[in-house]
Amino acid sequence: MPGIVVGIDGSHHSTRALEWALKEAALQHAALTVLTVHSVAASPWTGNPVHMGADAEEQEKMLQAAEELTRKVTDQMGESRPDSVTVRAISGFPAKELIEASGDADLVVVGSRGAGGFAKLMVGSVGSQVVEHAHCPVVVVPNER
Repeated sequence: MPGIVVGIDGSHHSTRALEWALKEAALQHAALTVLTVHSVAASPWTGNPVHMGADAEEQEKMLQAAEELTRKVTDQMGESRPDSVTVRAISGFPAKELIEASGDADLVVVGSRGAGGFAKLMVGSVGSQVVEHAHCPVVVVPNER
């Protein structure tokens, strides 16, 4: 995924990250990959992802929601749009999948927080892991003040 990768999860924070990434991709004439990850359970034995039958349906719903949000935000941009936008949905561990995507990316963008339950954190657990382990530069888009 060369270019810019942005992780979204449907939260307000990830929508701000998507807006920032779309603008940056347009400015840099870079391809943008919008990545949403359906979280799955980890095997207590191996720590590997455990995929269930319903995961494919949830992944498809997340893809549709991510495509709709991307289309909505892109439509608000007017003329300055990225040359290429791809929306992908996968099942796995969000931080791990974003870190893996960073291996081929020029930049990874995440929101300061996601849909998790710890509202007082400045940076959520996924963002923190991505910043720590990514293979390329990472932008953490802050929340509005």
